[in-house]
Amino acid sequence: MPRYRLLIEYDGGPFKGWQSQANGASVQTALQEAVEAFSGQKVQVFGAGRTDTGVHATGQAAHIDLEKDWPARTVREAINANLTRLPVVVIEAALADPEFHARFSAVGRRYLYRVLNREAPPALDRGRVFWVRKPLDAAAMHEAAQALVGLHDFTTFRDAQCQAKSPVKTLDLARVWREGDEVRLEFAARSFLHRQVRSMTGTLVQVGLGRWRVGDVAEALAAADRTRCGTVAPPQGLYLTKVEY
Repeated sequence: MPRYRLLIEYDGGPFKGWQSQANGASVQTALQEAVEAFSGQKVQVFGAGRTDTGVHATGQAAHIDLEKDWPARTVREAINANLTRLPVVVIEAALADPEFHARFSAVGRRYLYRVLNREAPPALDRGRVFWVRKPLDAAAMHEAAQALVGLHDFTTFRDAQCQAKSPVKTLDLARVWREGDEVRLEFAARSFLHRQVRSMTGTLVQVGLGRWRVGDVAEALAAADRTRCGTVAPPQGLYLTKVEY
């Protein structure tokens, strides 16, 4: 039974997240139905990570097992042909080693958060950025973010509903910079806690607005107390951009 590795892009706006569920549309279900439509086979699409409601992806990874040995290009084109009404696209498909697993073989994940920082709201990027009208100090945000890099107890930045066994994670990268009217935040780690990126982003925005001092982020992290987290950033600015193997 051949295994196929998929690279997927999607707009998370219409979905209740990646994972299949009873109370709304999901990216996983959309892909599974598209695969069944062309192959006649019910499959489970295994993703590299779950994204929340409204979160986007430009580099989500997944794998599927098919009974027939289809050419990888055919798999990609056939899935996309059955997704034309939804904002989900398979960018690449390739045959994978039978031992490959989209989730468990991953050694790193990278996220980008886009903040539109101007007086006028978004038009073309509505639903794809977090609009902050007041000026942000990106340099101060970057400086504060460096306290988050390394091995830490991230309880402060962990959602109360997080199911991870431990709040201890290693953050490999935290970078903040300005590109024109956008302030962008990039985070990389082997894995993340539930809503960790949005929690860190919202806190760093408070630094950028001058409501928090740079050192306040390190103090909030050390407190290991969820109540010390700043405002959690909304989902629409967040993108899963890369899964590393």
